[in-house]
Amino acid sequence: MQMQVIEAGVDQSEHRSPVMVLDPRSARTAANLEARPRIALFGHFGAGNFGNESTLMAMLENLGQLLPNADIRCICSAPDAVSADYGIAAVPIVSPGALQWKPQSRFVRALKRVLLGIPNEISRWMESSRVVRDTDLLIVVGTGLLTNAFSLFGWGPYSTLQWALLARMRGCRVFFVSVGAGPVNRFSGRLLVKTALSLASFRSYRDQATRRYLASIGFNHAEDSVVPDLAFSLPSVEPPRSGSESNGRRVVGLGVMEFGAMYGIQTISADEYANYTDTLAEFARWLLGRGYDLRLLIGDQMDVPALERFKSRLSETLTPQELGRIRGEPATSAGHLLEQLAETDLVVATRFHNVLLGLLLSKPSIALAFHHKCSGLMEEMGVSEYCQDIHGLTLENLMGKFCAMESKAAEMTAHLAARVVENRAALDAQYDIICEALG
Repeated sequence: MQMQVIEAGVDQSEHRSPVMVLDPRSARTAANLEARPRIALFGHFGAGNFGNESTLMAMLENLGQLLPNADIRCICSAPDAVSADYGIAAVPIVSPGALQWKPQSRFVRALKRVLLGIPNEISRWMESSRVVRDTDLLIVVGTGLLTNAFSLFGWGPYSTLQWALLARMRGCRVFFVSVGAGPVNRFSGRLLVKTALSLASFRSYRDQATRRYLASIGFNHAEDSVVPDLAFSLPSVEPPRSGSESNGRRVVGLGVMEFGAMYGIQTISADEYANYTDTLAEFARWLLGRGYDLRLLIGDQMDVPALERFKSRLSETLTPQELGRIRGEPATSAGHLLEQLAETDLVVATRFHNVLLGLLLSKPSIALAFHHKCSGLMEEMGVSEYCQDIHGLTLENLMGKFCAMESKAAEMTAHLAARVVENRAALDAQYDIICEALG
């Protein structure tokens, strides 16, 4: 089936958060005004995960400043959404076709693999090869793409290897930029991940935890860099609005997450998830009793049902006055999530980028860690003492961490602001490497 390229003419500026302002780097931009590099960005984008979208936003903003004439397109999970949101051409990672049909009969499934699967896969490789034919650089854009937690296929390791291999065959360089990894718990997945990484001309990991994990599965390259998550290079933000300006009460951002999205080295059980929601509900009541207002947060559109269940649970025990102090409308985009975080004073969240974007805004934050990327982020930011493993979560230890953070909030805010500046500088240097690679 022919792979459709979706062209769009949407003004990207319409989709930026109003809390973001551009930080032009005019000297470096001027040197690239005549350049016309062709760049393909690869990732699980357009599917409603605000963390993934924040990394894509950061890459597009920075490339737009440094290489204003670049021809940029995206190879992604939901090309229609990416084209509409960012005004760039997009193609699907996997073109839709006959393989979406899933017959019930085992015999028919085997027959389908022979009669349809092989020709469809050959066609897919040929179409993908045409997409990268005239491309100068394929960039795997951050995110925790190197995992088989959900599937080997789709946006999993098989497709990552496919596109990296085709790019190299077409003379296109491949960069893995500030990526995360794991879990990769099957031999086939590990082989695909390691082979895809070996094809890259440049590799960087968003934290030491990713480097350690890849070494544990047999991919140990000491020359690879650790460069912070791309979301730290989002355009400069205005001084965040204080949550206490309107009514004298401070605001805690409380992030909830859907059970099916929690994956990691030790997958959380149904009982542990029930304990997680029970603890958060009790913690929310405790915070209200301490005089805080609450802003409920999500990091993915799939978290909306979890948010609604959580609000319903709170409504069973809280008074109407207490419920009126909870802001619970779900974010609809990465920019909207940034706006919501800007209105908070402190953050307690589970989603990786809920915590990361809070830290970007210098908000004292507690991470409820379900994956090594969460503890890795807090380690990189120098605030590991405010990371709580979700497997051992209790109300007492969560309240204890919050009180400790509350007492050091001003000191922590200053510390985080300094680390954000350092992260931005490291990412600026990495964008320079990308520009140099394009001549």
